[in-house]
Amino acid sequence: MRVRVLGSAAGGGFPQWNCHCGTCEAAREGVRARPRTQSSLAVRGDEGPWFLVNASPDARQQLATLTPARTDGVRAPPVAGVLLTDAEIDHTAGLLLLRESGAPIRVYGEAEVERALKDTLMRMLDRFCGVEWETLQRGRATPLHGSSLTVEPFDAGEEGAAGLVFRDGESALAYAPALARLDAAVLATFAASDLVLVDGTFWREDELAVLGISTRTAHDMGHVPLSGIGGSLEALAGLQGPRKALVHINNTNPILLEDSPEREAVVRAGVEVAYDGLEFHLPPSTLEPGT
Repeated sequence: MRVRVLGSAAGGGFPQWNCHCGTCEAAREGVRARPRTQSSLAVRGDEGPWFLVNASPDARQQLATLTPARTDGVRAPPVAGVLLTDAEIDHTAGLLLLRESGAPIRVYGEAEVERALKDTLMRMLDRFCGVEWETLQRGRATPLHGSSLTVEPFDAGEEGAAGLVFRDGESALAYAPALARLDAAVLATFAASDLVLVDGTFWREDELAVLGISTRTAHDMGHVPLSGIGGSLEALAGLQGPRKALVHINNTNPILLEDSPEREAVVRAGVEVAYDGLEFHLPPSTLEPGT
């Protein structure tokens, strides 16, 4: 299995267009932090094409980094389908950028996600290429068309949102960009995987309040923070088997600063901070930068 992080930031990207917090300013200066596009992933099996996991508003530039499986004819899509973890705008708006497709876009997601999109985004796409929907069910592995991959959703703790487990033979990837609860079942799913790409949105529970941005907490927004009692970093550090990396990182999170004590704490816990273009091969081998 080949896995490429197309976008590693949370909604709004990094730096966020209207934000002047310390991390965003560091990214604009280009010294202590690297810019990132909005959360998205590309996955392909040992056999078959790439699949896009969550279609972010940055999908156009992200898809440009992928090579089409075939180039017969003038137009050749770089992905054979799109998988959705939820119906959030940050994970679905990019579908509209695929409207020039010569065939209906094959989209995989749970029935609740389809219901949320049916009268809005999917109706708009029906005026262009259309959508061919493939329903995913928890507890059932679904083969991806033309690929050696299967995918199975799992409960990530937030209503209307799921994590996804991809399998290719004996290799397994667990992807959870929005993790609202870190319980025994979630940890068991992570422990049974070779690679875990997991929600790194906030460092602390009151991160936005401290900056005067919002009174909403990390949990209010459907995310387990990394630090503090019950934080995800401690739990991830205890997982000995899989390789672990943080994705969906909010622009306010100090782990984006490469010289910060928070980044050091993440690295010390045996967890990586993902960046755009980070690539993995499973079974686990050496890390390769995106090309």
